[in-house]
Amino acid sequence: MTVLVRDQIADLLRAAVQAAQADQSLPELALPPIDLARPKVAAHGDYSSNLGMAVAKTAKLAPMQIANLIIAHLPAADFLGKVEAAAPGYINFTLAEPWLAAQVTRILEEGPSWAHLTIGHGKRVQVEHGSANPTGPLTIGSGRNVIIGDTLANLFEACGYDVQREYYVNDVGSKVRKFGETVYVRYAQALGVDEPLPQEFYPGDFLVELGKDFAHEYGDKYVKAPRAGAVQTLGEVGTQRVLDHVKQTCERMNIHYDRWYSERSLYDSGLFAQVYQMLEEKKLLLEKDGAIWFASSDLGEDNEAVIIRSPQIIPNPEDRPTYFASDIAYVWDKLVLRGFDRAIYVWGADHHGDKPRVLAAAKALGLDPARVSILLYQHVTLMKDGVEQKGSKSAGTAVALHEVINEVGMDAVRFMLLTRTIDSKLLFDLSLAKEQSDKNPVYYVQYAHARIASILRKASEVLGAVELPEVPNVQLLTHPAELALIRKMLELPVIIEQAVRDLAPHHLTYYAQDLASTFSIFYRDCKVVDAEAPALTAARLMLCRSAKSVLAHTLELMGMTTPESM
Repeated sequence: MTVLVRDQIADLLRAAVQAAQADQSLPELALPPIDLARPKVAAHGDYSSNLGMAVAKTAKLAPMQIANLIIAHLPAADFLGKVEAAAPGYINFTLAEPWLAAQVTRILEEGPSWAHLTIGHGKRVQVEHGSANPTGPLTIGSGRNVIIGDTLANLFEACGYDVQREYYVNDVGSKVRKFGETVYVRYAQALGVDEPLPQEFYPGDFLVELGKDFAHEYGDKYVKAPRAGAVQTLGEVGTQRVLDHVKQTCERMNIHYDRWYSERSLYDSGLFAQVYQMLEEKKLLLEKDGAIWFASSDLGEDNEAVIIRSPQIIPNPEDRPTYFASDIAYVWDKLVLRGFDRAIYVWGADHHGDKPRVLAAAKALGLDPARVSILLYQHVTLMKDGVEQKGSKSAGTAVALHEVINEVGMDAVRFMLLTRTIDSKLLFDLSLAKEQSDKNPVYYVQYAHARIASILRKASEVLGAVELPEVPNVQLLTHPAELALIRKMLELPVIIEQAVRDLAPHHLTYYAQDLASTFSIFYRDCKVVDAEAPALTAARLMLCRSAKSVLAHTLELMGMTTPESM
């Protein structure tokens, strides 16, 4: 496990202030939060603090004077090299080169646990992602959902949280009934029965093929059966077939869930009825126009939200509860019955109106809304050879995720769908994703890993007769390109912490590219395999193995493979 150098420097600064106050060099004062930033100019060091300016007014001393006093009282630390004050009151820290070199050994010794943090302290976090209506294959948009959620779950685990991954199955309501009707009609049509499509149906070839499959499996069994029961049965079987397809696609994407949660269970278990009663007792429900509304305007929303639709509008009682009704019971189940410390939802941007309602519902139930995080991702635009690949899920023409995997591979899909901030629209260029050149970021990053593996293989062949030191002397790693690579490797735990703090997994894609680029510069400027310099060769080979380990872990956090050759 890693303790961030940044946090260790912050501790040193606090200790220095306390020491300066103890000998009265500094007056007693409340210390503000200590921020350490990366200087924009590399020559200014690895970290910089504005503490001298932050306390100048309270201390009634000049910022530069305070900075120098703090430096004078700073405890010694093996990871610190140069520490100096810079106008108008910054304290700049440069990491010690011997300590930097020693991290190469440490990274390899700690293996997979290196870069992992303990900030989660075992708190239980649930990441719910995917959760598309089970009416057809996952689309490329849903692909962005599951990849964001899965990568976040990986990152939270790397920070010491106890993580559960969940897929919420929308298996009740009018959409499920509409799905069952469509499946039944496609099944009957496959048997040659002149069965017209209902007024509302799900389009697309997937359900046509599903109907043919059922015709082959069941013959005319359900055509002869009472229609209502046949529709229900085929709808349920069809839903399971869709879920099986979804599970297969997720498996291909290296995505695994701990639980597939049925929305229907919220009602069958009586949980919704219990939560409904709680809201009634809190006088947070009102009847209007035959419908039951959640009086969320009392909690800061502009409008109330319908929980139960009017029987005049929706005759079937099973179809009357809204998605929001289920959401209320579901958040209670997550935070109370199952006791998660935090619930993270990954939703499409079209759910922006639902987000404040769920937070208001949590508050109404006496829960802390801060325990709920709802991420809204923007849609994906597919391009191929410069032409937009248009599709619509409602029209049954949306591009299926498994088709994109077939075309460009799992690794390219995962990387490309992570390359932008969640709230930004994403352009997925299929042609670029298949290109084997430095223009393709997926290829560039994975090639760097394969390249390091190739260097290590070549070294074994070339140096077979050369006696290398049994224990490489990493202190020989003093070249600027070597130190730059080590510094870049040490950024991974910072990136992990930042991604978890900001719920921003896209940071991994940029870091991976930076690390690959930094390694490329090192390899250009430093001869790795040199039979005439066995000690330096051994040290540089160790640096290569360390860089390979860090790059592999970055790829694994993104759910990607780590090719040994390309």
